Amino acid sequence: MTLPRCCDDSCCPPPTNDLATDTAADADAVRVKVREGYAKIAQGGLCGPSASGGGCCGATAFTPDQLAEAIGYSGDELARTPEGANMGLSCGNPTAIASLRAGEVVLDLGSGGGFDCFIAGPKVGATGRVIGVDMTPDMLTKARRNVASYRTQTGLDNVEFRLGEIEALPVADRSVDVVISNCVLNLSPDKARVWQEIARVLKPGGRVALSDLALVRALPESVRGDVEALIGCVAGAVLVEETRAMASAAGLSDIVLSAKPEYIDAMTNWEDPLYKDIVANLPAGSKPSDYITSLDVSARR
Repeated sequence: MTLPRCCDDSCCPPPTNDLATDTAADADAVRVKVREGYAKIAQGGLCGPSASGGGCCGATAFTPDQLAEAIGYSGDELARTPEGANMGLSCGNPTAIASLRAGEVVLDLGSGGGFDCFIAGPKVGATGRVIGVDMTPDMLTKARRNVASYRTQTGLDNVEFRLGEIEALPVADRSVDVVISNCVLNLSPDKARVWQEIARVLKPGGRVALSDLALVRALPESVRGDVEALIGCVAGAVLVEETRAMASAAGLSDIVLSAKPEYIDAMTNWEDPLYKDIVANLPAGSKPSDYITSLDVSARR
């Protein structure tokens, strides 16, 4: 997939003297690119610089189910997931670290085809509820089509999907027990706002369990400027300690950050085209996991 690069006014708004306006325009441009990229995936197209298929965060050399099993999803969970819900976009298993319980209300940020929602549904049971939020209409359509299959397979009617941006969640204050997300926050142009929204919707004592890509040190500009890397969940990533600071500033506590550089090494060893491109632009002698890590984040309201 090739996305337009901002080289002239045909893909970027003209510059202004208003810094706030420019910042808002930049954020909108990022959202447009991300939405276009994930719409392409939802429609069955390709992501990233490769023509070999696969997802933006996943290994194109392996199937989505093989990737999911490698990062901790069980075969039983995958067997009960509607066909097509897992598109290989994961960089972790947030439902595993969430310790979900029956009766809880779960919110999935950037729910895509509904993969983690359908995994979470049986864990919270008939008395629980799972809400998926995604800003890409094509993804939302795909997820909603999968609901019928989920109901048939599980006998549950406890999953719904809402259109919205994770910086302005279509969810009531203090209405959610657990917020999960999988390789999505790095795509947001306003991550501090996302953390504020997470804190807003969580009930007192509610918790966060998400997997994301983060930086252990700043990426070279040659990588950060790559649009394919942005859609591939890398160029938008922030430093691990920035994640901690934003979560803390939003009012969350008991913040635990668990880095998993082995995920990045695996992507490199599997010769995922995205990571091969990153390697080509890194300083000689370095590797992606010197800069990038998969990160599990847990916290409490």
